[in-house]
Amino acid sequence: MTRRELLASSLAPALLSAATTRWSEQQAKDWYARQPWLIGANYVPATAINELEMWQAETFAPQRIDLELGWAAAIGMNTMRVFLHDLVYQQDPAAFRKRLDTFLTIAAKHKIRPMLVLFDSVWDPFPKLGPQRAPTPGVHNSGWMQSPGAAALTDPAQHPRLEAYVKGIVSTFANDKRVLAWDLWNEPDNKNGNSYGKKEPPNKVQLVLDLLPKTFAWARSANPSQPLTSGVWQGDWSSDSKLSPTDRIQLEQSDVISFHNYGKPADLERAIQSLQRFRRPILCTEYMARGNGSTFQGSLPILKKHNVAAINWGLVEGKAQTHLPWDSWQKPYVNREPAVWFHEVFRKDGTPYKPEETNFIKQIR
Repeated sequence: MTRRELLASSLAPALLSAATTRWSEQQAKDWYARQPWLIGANYVPATAINELEMWQAETFAPQRIDLELGWAAAIGMNTMRVFLHDLVYQQDPAAFRKRLDTFLTIAAKHKIRPMLVLFDSVWDPFPKLGPQRAPTPGVHNSGWMQSPGAAALTDPAQHPRLEAYVKGIVSTFANDKRVLAWDLWNEPDNKNGNSYGKKEPPNKVQLVLDLLPKTFAWARSANPSQPLTSGVWQGDWSSDSKLSPTDRIQLEQSDVISFHNYGKPADLERAIQSLQRFRRPILCTEYMARGNGSTFQGSLPILKKHNVAAINWGLVEGKAQTHLPWDSWQKPYVNREPAVWFHEVFRKDGTPYKPEETNFIKQIR
Protein backbone atom coordinates (compact mmCIF):
# COMPACT_ATOMS: atom_id res chain seq x y z
CA MET A 1 0.00 0.00 0.00
CA THR A 2 1.38 3.39 -1.01
CA ARG A 3 1.69 6.27 1.47
CA ARG A 4 -1.23 8.03 -0.27
CA GLU A 5 -3.41 4.91 -0.05
CA LEU A 6 -2.47 4.42 3.60
CA LEU A 7 -3.39 8.02 4.38
CA ALA A 8 -6.70 7.70 2.54
CA SER A 9 -7.45 4.48 4.38
CA SER A 10 -6.74 6.07 7.76
CA LEU A 11 -8.93 9.08 6.95
CA ALA A 12 -11.86 7.12 5.56
CA PRO A 13 -13.69 6.57 8.87
CA ALA A 14 -13.32 10.25 9.80
CA LEU A 15 -14.53 11.39 6.40
CA LEU A 16 -17.52 9.06 6.60
CA SER A 17 -18.35 10.41 10.05
CA ALA A 18 -18.08 14.00 8.85
CA ALA A 19 -20.29 13.28 5.86
CA THR A 20 -23.03 11.79 8.00
CA THR A 21 -23.22 14.37 10.77
CA ARG A 22 -25.30 17.50 11.05
CA TRP A 23 -23.96 20.56 9.28
CA SER A 24 -22.08 23.05 11.44
CA GLU A 25 -23.62 26.46 12.04
CA GLN A 26 -21.12 27.94 9.61
CA GLN A 27 -21.91 25.41 6.87
CA ALA A 28 -25.60 26.22 7.23
CA LYS A 29 -24.97 29.97 7.14
CA ASP A 30 -22.68 29.65 4.13
CA TRP A 31 -25.34 27.67 2.27
CA TYR A 32 -28.02 30.22 3.08
CA ALA A 33 -25.81 33.12 2.03
CA ARG A 34 -25.68 31.60 -1.47
CA GLN A 35 -29.47 31.61 -1.78
CA PRO A 36 -31.68 34.48 -2.91
CA TRP A 37 -34.42 35.45 -0.49
CA LEU A 38 -36.60 32.36 -0.80
CA ILE A 39 -40.27 32.88 -1.47
CA GLY A 40 -42.76 30.33 -2.72
CA ALA A 41 -45.69 28.09 -1.86
CA ASN A 42 -46.59 24.59 -0.79
CA TYR A 43 -47.49 23.01 -4.09
CA VAL A 44 -49.83 20.38 -5.47
CA PRO A 45 -51.38 20.91 -8.92
CA ALA A 46 -55.05 21.82 -9.08
CA THR A 47 -55.71 18.46 -10.74
CA ALA A 48 -54.52 16.42 -7.73
CA ILE A 49 -56.33 15.88 -4.44
CA ASN A 50 -53.17 14.57 -2.76
CA GLU A 51 -49.56 13.45 -3.20
CA LEU A 52 -50.58 10.09 -4.68
CA GLU A 53 -52.65 11.71 -7.40
CA MET A 54 -49.83 14.13 -8.09
CA TRP A 55 -47.19 11.42 -8.56
CA GLN A 56 -48.90 8.26 -9.82
CA ALA A 57 -48.31 7.58 -13.50
CA GLU A 58 -51.98 7.72 -14.48
CA THR A 59 -52.54 11.19 -13.02
CA PHE A 60 -49.11 12.84 -13.22
CA ALA A 61 -49.78 16.08 -15.13
CA PRO A 62 -46.55 17.72 -16.36
CA GLN A 63 -48.32 20.16 -18.68
CA ARG A 64 -50.54 21.44 -15.88
CA ILE A 65 -47.54 21.67 -13.55
CA ASP A 66 -45.66 23.66 -16.19
CA LEU A 67 -48.60 26.06 -16.51
CA GLU A 68 -49.01 26.60 -12.78
CA LEU A 69 -45.31 27.00 -12.01
CA GLY A 70 -45.24 29.60 -14.75
CA TRP A 71 -47.86 31.59 -12.82
CA ALA A 72 -45.72 31.31 -9.67
CA ALA A 73 -42.56 32.43 -11.45
CA ALA A 74 -44.37 35.41 -12.96
CA ILE A 75 -44.95 36.88 -9.49
CA GLY A 76 -41.38 36.24 -8.38
CA MET A 77 -41.63 32.90 -6.58
CA ASN A 78 -38.38 30.91 -6.66
CA THR A 79 -39.15 27.82 -4.58
CA MET A 80 -41.96 25.34 -3.90
CA ARG A 81 -42.44 22.88 -1.05
CA VAL A 82 -43.54 19.60 -2.61
CA PHE A 83 -44.72 16.41 -0.88
CA LEU A 84 -43.65 12.97 -2.10
CA HIS A 85 -45.10 9.59 -1.01
CA ASP A 86 -43.51 6.31 0.01
CA LEU A 87 -46.19 4.14 -1.65
CA VAL A 88 -45.48 5.56 -5.11
CA TYR A 89 -41.81 4.71 -4.62
CA GLN A 90 -42.65 1.21 -3.40
CA GLN A 91 -44.76 0.57 -6.50
CA ASP A 92 -42.00 1.45 -8.98
CA PRO A 93 -38.88 3.22 -7.69
CA ALA A 94 -37.35 3.90 -11.09
CA ALA A 95 -40.55 5.28 -12.57
CA PHE A 96 -41.12 7.54 -9.56
CA ARG A 97 -37.58 8.89 -9.76
CA LYS A 98 -38.11 9.57 -13.46
CA ARG A 99 -41.33 11.51 -12.82
CA LEU A 100 -39.59 13.46 -10.07
CA ASP A 101 -36.79 14.25 -12.49
CA THR A 102 -39.39 15.51 -14.98
CA PHE A 103 -40.90 17.72 -12.29
CA LEU A 104 -37.50 19.16 -11.38
CA THR A 105 -36.81 19.91 -15.05
CA ILE A 106 -40.09 21.81 -15.31
CA ALA A 107 -39.35 23.70 -12.09
CA ALA A 108 -35.85 24.59 -13.27
CA LYS A 109 -37.30 25.98 -16.49
CA HIS A 110 -39.11 28.52 -14.29
CA LYS A 111 -36.05 29.10 -12.05
CA ILE A 112 -37.84 27.41 -9.15
CA ARG A 113 -35.86 25.13 -6.81
CA PRO A 114 -38.19 22.93 -4.74
CA MET A 115 -37.88 21.69 -1.19
CA LEU A 116 -38.93 18.03 -1.21
CA VAL A 117 -40.94 16.55 1.69
CA LEU A 118 -40.47 12.82 2.31
CA PHE A 119 -42.90 12.01 5.14
CA ASP A 120 -46.08 13.67 6.43
CA SER A 121 -48.19 12.93 9.54
CA VAL A 122 -51.17 15.11 8.60
CA TRP A 123 -54.72 14.11 7.51
CA ASP A 124 -55.77 10.61 6.33
CA PRO A 125 -53.69 7.80 7.91
CA PHE A 126 -54.88 5.15 5.42
CA PRO A 127 -53.24 5.86 2.04
CA LYS A 128 -53.82 3.46 -0.83
CA LEU A 129 -52.43 3.36 -4.34
CA GLY A 130 -54.74 3.58 -7.31
CA PRO A 131 -57.55 5.98 -8.15
CA GLN A 132 -58.08 8.47 -5.35
CA ARG A 133 -61.49 9.45 -4.00
CA ALA A 134 -63.24 12.60 -5.15
CA PRO A 135 -63.08 15.64 -2.87
CA THR A 136 -65.68 15.76 -0.11
CA PRO A 137 -67.87 18.75 -1.05
CA GLY A 138 -67.02 21.83 0.95
CA VAL A 139 -64.19 20.29 3.02
CA HIS A 140 -60.58 21.48 3.30
CA ASN A 141 -57.96 18.89 2.22
CA SER A 142 -60.47 16.04 2.33
CA GLY A 143 -58.23 13.60 0.48
CA TRP A 144 -54.69 14.33 1.68
CA MET A 145 -52.77 11.22 2.75
CA GLN A 146 -50.17 10.58 5.41
CA SER A 147 -46.83 9.02 4.52
CA PRO A 148 -46.13 6.61 6.03
CA GLY A 149 -49.68 5.59 6.78
CA ALA A 150 -50.72 3.97 10.03
CA ALA A 151 -50.13 0.45 8.67
CA ALA A 152 -46.47 1.14 7.90
CA LEU A 153 -45.89 3.30 10.95
CA THR A 154 -47.06 0.56 13.32
CA ASP A 155 -45.36 -2.34 11.52
CA PRO A 156 -41.58 -2.57 12.07
CA ALA A 157 -41.40 -5.08 9.23
CA GLN A 158 -42.21 -2.22 6.82
CA HIS A 159 -39.51 0.09 8.13
CA PRO A 160 -36.81 -1.34 5.85
CA ARG A 161 -38.84 -0.30 2.82
CA LEU A 162 -39.24 3.19 4.31
CA GLU A 163 -35.48 3.27 4.72
CA ALA A 164 -35.05 2.19 1.09
CA TYR A 165 -37.41 4.99 0.01
CA VAL A 166 -35.57 7.71 1.92
CA LYS A 167 -32.13 6.53 0.83
CA GLY A 168 -33.27 5.89 -2.74
CA ILE A 169 -34.75 9.34 -3.29
CA VAL A 170 -32.11 11.34 -1.43
CA SER A 171 -29.16 9.51 -2.95
CA THR A 172 -30.55 9.94 -6.47
CA PHE A 173 -30.82 13.71 -6.11
CA ALA A 174 -28.14 14.31 -3.44
CA ASN A 175 -26.02 16.47 -5.73
CA ASP A 176 -28.79 17.83 -7.93
CA LYS A 177 -28.66 21.62 -7.95
CA ARG A 178 -32.34 21.71 -8.91
CA VAL A 179 -33.26 20.56 -5.36
CA LEU A 180 -33.16 23.26 -2.69
CA ALA A 181 -33.51 21.19 0.50
CA TRP A 182 -35.01 18.08 2.09
CA ASP A 183 -37.90 18.40 4.54
CA LEU A 184 -37.85 14.95 6.10
CA TRP A 185 -41.12 14.90 8.03
CA ASN A 186 -44.03 17.32 8.04
CA GLU A 187 -45.61 17.91 11.47
CA PRO A 188 -44.49 14.48 12.70
CA ASP A 189 -46.40 14.55 16.00
CA ASN A 190 -49.67 15.90 14.58
CA LYS A 191 -52.49 13.72 15.92
CA ASN A 192 -55.17 15.24 13.66
CA GLY A 193 -57.57 15.84 16.51
CA ASN A 194 -60.05 17.81 14.40
CA SER A 195 -60.25 15.27 11.59
CA TYR A 196 -58.93 11.69 11.84
CA GLY A 197 -57.81 11.72 15.47
CA LYS A 198 -59.96 8.80 16.63
CA LYS A 199 -58.59 6.62 13.81
CA GLU A 200 -54.93 7.31 14.57
CA PRO A 201 -52.70 4.78 16.37
CA PRO A 202 -52.98 5.62 20.08
CA ASN A 203 -49.18 5.57 20.39
CA LYS A 204 -48.53 7.52 17.19
CA VAL A 205 -46.28 10.13 18.80
CA GLN A 206 -44.02 7.49 20.33
CA LEU A 207 -43.86 5.59 17.04
CA VAL A 208 -42.77 8.78 15.28
CA LEU A 209 -40.25 9.56 18.01
CA ASP A 210 -38.64 6.19 17.31
CA LEU A 211 -38.61 6.63 13.53
CA LEU A 212 -37.77 10.33 13.13
CA PRO A 213 -34.09 10.09 14.21
CA LYS A 214 -33.67 7.08 11.93
CA THR A 215 -35.11 9.09 9.04
CA PHE A 216 -32.51 11.80 9.59
CA ALA A 217 -29.78 9.15 9.68
CA TRP A 218 -31.05 7.48 6.50
CA ALA A 219 -31.14 10.78 4.61
CA ARG A 220 -27.78 11.91 5.95
CA SER A 221 -26.13 8.63 4.93
CA ALA A 222 -26.63 9.71 1.31
CA ASN A 223 -24.40 12.74 2.05
CA PRO A 224 -26.68 15.23 0.29
CA SER A 225 -25.32 18.60 -0.78
CA GLN A 226 -28.64 20.12 0.28
CA PRO A 227 -29.63 20.73 3.92
CA LEU A 228 -31.99 18.53 5.93
CA THR A 229 -34.80 19.92 8.04
CA SER A 230 -38.09 19.08 9.75
CA GLY A 231 -40.29 21.95 10.81
CA VAL A 232 -41.54 22.62 14.33
CA TRP A 233 -45.14 23.69 14.21
CA GLN A 234 -46.69 24.16 17.67
CA GLY A 235 -45.71 25.18 21.15
CA ASP A 236 -43.13 27.58 22.54
CA TRP A 237 -39.53 27.28 21.35
CA SER A 238 -38.08 30.12 23.42
CA SER A 239 -36.26 27.83 25.88
CA ASP A 240 -35.11 24.24 25.95
CA SER A 241 -37.39 23.47 28.90
CA LYS A 242 -40.45 24.25 26.75
CA LEU A 243 -39.57 21.94 23.88
CA SER A 244 -41.50 18.73 23.30
CA PRO A 245 -39.50 15.54 22.67
CA THR A 246 -40.36 15.81 18.96
CA ASP A 247 -39.28 19.46 18.85
CA ARG A 248 -35.93 18.48 20.35
CA ILE A 249 -35.23 15.91 17.66
CA GLN A 250 -36.28 18.29 14.89
CA LEU A 251 -34.25 21.23 16.16
CA GLU A 252 -31.18 19.19 17.12
CA GLN A 253 -31.04 17.23 13.86
CA SER A 254 -31.96 19.89 11.29
CA ASP A 255 -29.18 21.59 9.33
CA VAL A 256 -31.42 24.62 8.87
CA ILE A 257 -34.37 25.46 11.11
CA SER A 258 -37.87 25.41 9.68
CA PHE A 259 -41.21 26.17 11.27
CA HIS A 260 -44.91 26.82 10.62
CA ASN A 261 -46.90 29.83 11.73
CA TYR A 262 -50.46 30.75 10.78
CA GLY A 263 -50.75 33.57 13.30
CA LYS A 264 -50.96 37.33 13.07
CA PRO A 265 -47.81 39.38 12.37
CA ALA A 266 -46.85 39.86 16.03
CA ASP A 267 -47.14 36.12 16.67
CA LEU A 268 -45.05 35.34 13.59
CA GLU A 269 -42.31 37.70 14.72
CA ARG A 270 -42.26 36.17 18.21
CA ALA A 271 -41.87 32.73 16.67
CA ILE A 272 -38.92 33.89 14.55
CA GLN A 273 -37.24 35.52 17.53
CA SER A 274 -37.66 32.35 19.61
CA LEU A 275 -35.84 30.34 16.92
CA GLN A 276 -32.99 32.78 16.36
CA ARG A 277 -31.26 31.40 19.46
CA PHE A 278 -30.34 28.30 17.44
CA ARG A 279 -28.04 30.45 15.28
CA ARG A 280 -29.01 28.81 12.01
CA PRO A 281 -30.88 29.94 8.91
CA ILE A 282 -34.65 29.93 9.40
CA LEU A 283 -37.25 28.89 6.84
CA CYS A 284 -40.97 29.43 7.38
CA THR A 285 -42.38 26.50 5.42
CA GLU A 286 -46.06 27.19 6.14
CA TYR A 287 -47.89 30.48 6.70
CA MET A 288 -50.76 32.55 5.20
CA ALA A 289 -54.24 31.73 6.45
CA ARG A 290 -56.30 34.82 5.74
CA GLY A 291 -59.08 33.95 8.16
CA ASN A 292 -56.52 33.65 10.97
CA GLY A 293 -55.02 37.07 10.27
CA SER A 294 -51.99 35.56 8.51
CA THR A 295 -51.67 37.43 5.21
CA PHE A 296 -49.05 38.23 2.62
CA GLN A 297 -49.15 41.93 3.43
CA GLY A 298 -48.77 41.24 7.15
CA SER A 299 -46.26 38.38 7.07
CA LEU A 300 -43.90 39.01 4.17
CA PRO A 301 -42.38 42.26 5.50
CA ILE A 302 -41.54 40.48 8.78
CA LEU A 303 -40.09 37.45 7.03
CA LYS A 304 -37.97 39.64 4.74
CA LYS A 305 -36.84 41.84 7.64
CA HIS A 306 -35.44 38.78 9.44
CA ASN A 307 -34.21 37.11 6.21
CA VAL A 308 -36.52 34.13 6.79
CA ALA A 309 -37.65 32.06 3.80
CA ALA A 310 -41.36 32.52 3.07
CA ILE A 311 -43.31 29.48 1.83
CA ASN A 312 -47.07 29.95 2.13
CA TRP A 313 -49.66 27.21 2.01
CA GLY A 314 -51.23 26.84 -1.36
CA LEU A 315 -50.71 28.09 -4.90
CA VAL A 316 -53.77 27.21 -7.01
CA GLU A 317 -57.37 26.49 -6.05
CA GLY A 318 -58.03 22.85 -6.89
CA LYS A 319 -59.11 19.41 -5.75
CA ALA A 320 -57.36 19.80 -2.39
CA GLN A 321 -59.85 22.61 -1.63
CA THR A 322 -57.49 24.36 0.76
CA HIS A 323 -59.05 27.68 -0.12
CA LEU A 324 -61.68 26.53 2.40
CA PRO A 325 -61.04 27.03 6.15
CA TRP A 326 -59.99 24.28 8.56
CA ASP A 327 -63.38 24.51 10.26
CA SER A 328 -64.99 23.10 7.12
CA TRP A 329 -64.35 19.69 8.70
CA GLN A 330 -67.00 20.62 11.25
CA LYS A 331 -69.24 22.76 8.98
CA PRO A 332 -68.65 22.03 5.28
CA TYR A 333 -68.94 24.93 2.86
CA VAL A 334 -71.40 23.16 0.57
CA ASN A 335 -72.84 25.38 -2.15
CA ARG A 336 -71.25 28.44 -0.57
CA GLU A 337 -67.90 30.16 -0.69
CA PRO A 338 -66.15 31.32 2.47
CA ALA A 339 -66.25 35.06 3.02
CA VAL A 340 -62.47 35.02 2.56
CA TRP A 341 -60.34 32.28 1.01
CA PHE A 342 -58.20 30.57 3.63
CA HIS A 343 -55.22 29.60 1.42
CA GLU A 344 -54.21 29.75 -2.28
CA VAL A 345 -52.97 32.54 -4.54
CA PHE A 346 -54.56 31.76 -7.92
CA ARG A 347 -57.90 30.58 -9.22
CA LYS A 348 -57.98 27.52 -11.48
CA ASP A 349 -57.65 29.68 -14.59
CA GLY A 350 -54.57 31.49 -13.30
CA THR A 351 -56.21 34.76 -12.34
CA PRO A 352 -55.13 35.99 -8.90
CA TYR A 353 -57.61 35.60 -6.06
CA LYS A 354 -56.56 39.09 -4.95
CA PRO A 355 -54.54 41.08 -7.50
CA GLU A 356 -53.34 43.37 -4.72
CA GLU A 357 -51.64 40.33 -3.13
CA THR A 358 -49.81 39.21 -6.24
CA ASN A 359 -48.75 42.79 -6.92
CA PHE A 360 -47.43 43.00 -3.35
CA ILE A 361 -45.46 39.76 -3.77
CA LYS A 362 -43.88 41.12 -6.96
CA GLN A 363 -42.96 44.40 -5.31
CA ILE A 364 -41.48 42.98 -2.10
CA ARG A 365 -39.19 40.66 -4.04
